[in-house]
Amino acid sequence: MPQLSRRRFIATASKGAASIAILGVAACNGAGGDATSSTAAPTTNPGTSAPPQSTTNATTSTALATSAPPATTAPTVGEAFVWERVNLGNVSAYILERSGEAVLVDTGVGGSAGDIEEALGRLGLAWGNLGHVILTHRHGDHVGSIDAVLAAAPDATGYIGEGDAAAVSAPRPLTILNDGDSVFDLQIIETPGHTPGSISVFDPVGGVLVSGDAVLGGAEPGSVAGASPRFSEDMATADRSVVALAALRPEAILPGHGEPVDLDAATKLAELAASL
Repeated sequence: MPQLSRRRFIATASKGAASIAILGVAACNGAGGDATSSTAAPTTNPGTSAPPQSTTNATTSTALATSAPPATTAPTVGEAFVWERVNLGNVSAYILERSGEAVLVDTGVGGSAGDIEEALGRLGLAWGNLGHVILTHRHGDHVGSIDAVLAAAPDATGYIGEGDAAAVSAPRPLTILNDGDSVFDLQIIETPGHTPGSISVFDPVGGVLVSGDAVLGGAEPGSVAGASPRFSEDMATADRSVVALAALRPEAILPGHGEPVDLDAATKLAELAASL
């Protein structure tokens, strides 16, 4: 399947619609390994083969996560969903936009802020339009640019799953997310196993699932795979997370590693879940 760029999804009138845009980077290989970054806080997890996290820059303050409820915004009806993927090397981050307000899911490795800014510009947006930054999990290739992104978007709220909150530092407190929470009408799904606090983000109107590393793009374009055993801490739990995501029957799957899937996504994910 050719590399995907920008796509539009128009929901049925009964569901309503909104505008969503997604930024990502090129997939790594099918194994979906996580790269390290200098901006992620160090973690110590005996028994896991996830890449080590290096210390934050000395000029960056460490912020503890808070449990304040996530910000939400009333849905906008009648707009098209749009997502766009941008190649940053070996991992994907995503921007979701509606009515001029953007949500960034993951920040990529360190040094990705410029690519994120360029993608915002192609959508007619700027840092001032970024209201939310959701981290799917604590690994450095997903949180590597959190410092730079939050510095560039001073009005944005950062979020992370509860189980990973203590392992990530940021220039201001991150809001803790749990299963069933909502950010800008995006549904938060707890998908532990890859890490204890891994989360996925689901748009129930457009059927778009941003799966972090809970579901990866498969070795073949258009296919899906579960979390990488090499980089996951609890594969039995990770497999259960795949089953939970399959129940959503998404129309498109946007993984942290591997190619996005927007053809028969629900069927492919259901088949993967049944095989585990």
